[in-house]
Amino acid sequence: MCSELFRIPLHWLSIPVWDSVAPGALLAGLLCCGAIGTLLWGKRTNRSAEAWGYLPGLLLLAAAAVFLPKLFPGGLPIRGYGVMVLLGSLAGIWLAVLRAQQMRLHPDVIFSLAFGMFVCGIVGARLFYVVEYWNPRFQFDEWTNTLVKIVSFTQGGLVVYGALLGATIAFIVFVRRHRLPALAMADLIAPSLLVGLAFGRIGCLLNGCCYGGESAQWWAVTFPTESVLYQEQVVTGRMHGIELAFPADKPFALVAQIDPGSPAAQSGLTVGMRILRFNGAPTPYVDRELLRTIDKQVPLVLQTDDGQSIHLPAPDPRRRSLPVHPTQVYSAVNAGFLAWMLGTFYPFRRRDGEVAALMLTIYPISRFLLEIIRTDESAVFGTGLSISQNISLVLLAGALVFWVYLRRQEPGRAVLAPLGEHNTSRKPNAQAPRFRE
Repeated sequence: MCSELFRIPLHWLSIPVWDSVAPGALLAGLLCCGAIGTLLWGKRTNRSAEAWGYLPGLLLLAAAAVFLPKLFPGGLPIRGYGVMVLLGSLAGIWLAVLRAQQMRLHPDVIFSLAFGMFVCGIVGARLFYVVEYWNPRFQFDEWTNTLVKIVSFTQGGLVVYGALLGATIAFIVFVRRHRLPALAMADLIAPSLLVGLAFGRIGCLLNGCCYGGESAQWWAVTFPTESVLYQEQVVTGRMHGIELAFPADKPFALVAQIDPGSPAAQSGLTVGMRILRFNGAPTPYVDRELLRTIDKQVPLVLQTDDGQSIHLPAPDPRRRSLPVHPTQVYSAVNAGFLAWMLGTFYPFRRRDGEVAALMLTIYPISRFLLEIIRTDESAVFGTGLSISQNISLVLLAGALVFWVYLRRQEPGRAVLAPLGEHNTSRKPNAQAPRFRE
C-alpha cells in the first residue's frame, strides 16, 4: 500500500508558491483563456462540437485551481490511486488511437471523446460511491468536511459501474453530436476501457481499498494500520480472535465467529453470545473501545446479556492487518485478460456492436465471481448479494438482449471515415457522405 506518493507544498523555501488566491486565480485565468481559444479554434476549423466537449473539463480545472489552497492546506497530495487512474486513461487512449488510425479515423475524435468520457466517468464513479457509502462514511460529518471528502476522489472511492454509467452518457452525447456510428465506436473503445480498469485496480492496491476476505495462501497481502481494512478488522474484533456482527436496531453485538485456540476461545466465549458492553461502554462505542485496546494495550472486558463478564487479554500490537486475498491484483489480471480477448476478437467481428456485447457479457460474470471473495461491500435489497453483484446480473440480462438484437441484423461493419466524414451505409463500396458540426 502506498496511498500518497508525494506532496506538492504550498510553500517552497519560505516562498508562498500557492498559499494565496493570486496563483490559483492566475492559473484559472489561463485555463479560461485556453477554453476561449479552444472554442475559437473549433469555430475556425468547423469543429465546434468537438471544442465544446473540452469546455467542462477546463472549467473544472479552473475551479480546482482557485480552491486548491482551501481544499489542501497542507499541500497538494499526489496519490498512487490517482496516478494509476491517469496512467490507465492514457494507456486506453493510446490503444484507441492506434485502432482508430487503422480504421482511418482521425485521432482528434478519440482525444475529444476520451476527454468527455473521462470527466463524466469520474463524476459518475464518485457519485455512485458517495451514494453507496453515504451512511457509514459521509453522513455524520460537518458539511465542509463532507464536501472535501466527496471531491477527494484521488484518495480512492470510484465505483466501476458508476464510471460505466457516466462514461456511457458522455459517449452517447458525443456520437450523436458528431453523427458517428455508435456501435462501431463502442467496439473501438471497448478494449481501452478494460485497459484503464486494469491500471485502476493496481491503484486500488496502492490505496488499500477493494480488499478481499482473509486468506492463508502464500500470496495473501497485509495492509498497514492506516488502511481501512486494518480499522475494519479491529472494530469487528478480528484482532481479538473473534468476529462481531451488529444486527440493525439491536442494542447488542453478536459473536459470529471465534478462532480456534485463540484467547477468546479459551476464555469461555461462544458463538451466538450477545455482547452488551465493551469495557463498560455500550455497543455504539465499540469502535472506540476496541481501538483503545490495540493502541493502549489494555484488556477487553465483555459483558453479555445473561450477566457474564468475559476478560480477554490485550492482543499483540499488530502493525499490519490480517492476511487477505489481493482481489485488486485478481481484478487487474482479469481486466487485462479481457482487454486482450476483446482486442483479439475485434478483427473477427461480423457486426458492429459484437465487441461491446462480448465485454458486457464476460465482465459482469467475472465481476460477480470476484465479489464473492471481496468483503468491502455488504449485501443489499435483501438479496444476499452486493450492489455490484446485483448490477452484474442486470447487465448480463441486458447483454443477452443486446446479442439477440445483433443477431437479427445483417452482417456488416460500418467504415469509420476520416474526421469530417462518416459512413452510414453497410455497403463496402458506398461513398461516405459529408457532415458538418
